[in-house]
Amino acid sequence: MAQRVMYWGSTVLVAALSTFAAFTYLTGAPEAVTGFAHVGYPAQLRVMLGIAKLSGAIALVVPGFPKLKEWAYAGFTFTWIAAFVAHYLARDGATAAMPLVLLLLLGVSYVTRPANRRWPATVPA
Repeated sequence: MAQRVMYWGSTVLVAALSTFAAFTYLTGAPEAVTGFAHVGYPAQLRVMLGIAKLSGAIALVVPGFPKLKEWAYAGFTFTWIAAFVAHYLARDGATAAMPLVLLLLLGVSYVTRPANRRWPATVPA
């Protein structure tokens, strides 16, 4: 039961934060636009990441599609490692650690996911 609560708590939090980020990226919120410019990323990447984050958030919470979930976990991992490096190199101080916090949360979700959400899916007989 505790593992299930940890899984759903971390997964819903990752999905919610990613959906919020996707919304700010896709709507061109001033914070997102200036943030991408600050680390030297082009505006087109903001839109691509917005679509990817929204797609990944949906993939994590919908039932089924275990292979797609693996891709979502991998995509979020690459994205947040790159975000950490970009913020670190931009000398953003403590802000640079936020992607690592999200990565830790994603790790909790990944490790505690139920068997039917793993790829290859292993459903108990």
